[in-house]
Amino acid sequence: MDLMTRADLELANALADAAGTAIRPLFRGEWAEERKSDHSPVTEADRAAEAAMRAIIEERRPDDGIIGEEYGTRNESAGRQWVLDPIDGTISFMAGRPIFGTLIALMQDGWPVLGIIDQPIAGERWAGRIGEGTTFNGKPVRARTCKSLDDAVLATSSPHYFTAEQAEPYMNLAQAVGGNKRQGTIVYGGDCYNYGLLAGGHLDVICEAGLAIYDYAALVPVIEGAGGTMSDWQGNPIDADTAAKEQGRVLALGDPARLDDVLEAMG
Repeated sequence: MDLMTRADLELANALADAAGTAIRPLFRGEWAEERKSDHSPVTEADRAAEAAMRAIIEERRPDDGIIGEEYGTRNESAGRQWVLDPIDGTISFMAGRPIFGTLIALMQDGWPVLGIIDQPIAGERWAGRIGEGTTFNGKPVRARTCKSLDDAVLATSSPHYFTAEQAEPYMNLAQAVGGNKRQGTIVYGGDCYNYGLLAGGHLDVICEAGLAIYDYAALVPVIEGAGGTMSDWQGNPIDADTAAKEQGRVLALGDPARLDDVLEAMG
């Protein structure tokens, strides 16, 4: 890892620390809530965590861009963009479930090159960089192999997040998991936390749609650094345009050898 990359990773960890410091006092406590224009919830914890991270970037990397869920874009033309989702899984945060996470990504010319998934309540942090291995709390982790979809554990945040058009391919995949041998093993809920579990070898396939750039940018380096793969529903690599061109439809697999099987199952 060269000096610049080490400095970027150190900065990303500092951002996660700052977000956690803002979030922890409000977890299972009292906080204000609003509804955004898309009717999704946002709390003062979301905003405080993103504000803390943006202040650090603006001080230490004033020429870099920022894409944040709560406070928008800064330095939009910059080649380096920090992509921030202060609380991915706000509903879980509001329900007192510690399976939400802070997502931090560094994108270079539209491609995710560094990512962090941080769960500040459990003290769990996955960090990945393209070309380097993924770590969990500083120790290397690897995704697991999967011999066939019959053996796979599938996860998605909620089937209710799929449109009618998107639901059919997902249900085809859900039917293929386990095949005719047994009821498929499917996990619901978890948002970004599922991707950390996949990187650590506990899940096999994640299928989701409707994700924005701040929902998926940090996930790519974490999954790929653990030996897995991420793509859209056509099998194409994930980049800054996936949200717009592919309706934020993403797949994550711990074993890249199963990608063709998953795409075939989805039809």
